[in-house]
Amino acid sequence: MSKAAQVLIKRIDGSVNVPLPTRMSTGASGYDLHAAVLEPIILEPGQRKLIPTGFALAMPDGLEAQIRPRSGLAVKHGITCLNTPGTIDADYRGEVKVLLINLGNEPFTVKCGERIAQMVFQVVPNIDLIETNSLDDTERGAGGFGHTGVTSIAIEQVGHS
Repeated sequence: MSKAAQVLIKRIDGSVNVPLPTRMSTGASGYDLHAAVLEPIILEPGQRKLIPTGFALAMPDGLEAQIRPRSGLAVKHGITCLNTPGTIDADYRGEVKVLLINLGNEPFTVKCGERIAQMVFQVVPNIDLIETNSLDDTERGAGGFGHTGVTSIAIEQVGHS
């Protein structure tokens, strides 16, 4: 395994003291992000709000941090992230914030220190875009959204005892 990339993390001056991003298990790919709010924030159904996390990052070139929803908040409360995955670029030095939306039917309260999203680091390849007048043909061609048809699959929720 290659040497781990070093990402610097800084608490934001004046923000509330919440845990820094944390992996909740050794195999987790995402680091849980916590709400750094001074007072609880109520998200009404259909409402979206930008939630502070209380930290900023300095990543080396070639990395990005992606902000993704937490599955438990989505399934239990209908809370998810807009603009998912949200991208934190390597040259951004401001506070990391999470754009939450309530797609559920009930108001949801975001409390200080609550885990609200996860952050996954990804390698970003260095790409040269080259303009051309033609592209090679493929079987798919220009087929876009839904070009392969729609397949209905019955999904059954299985409970565990």
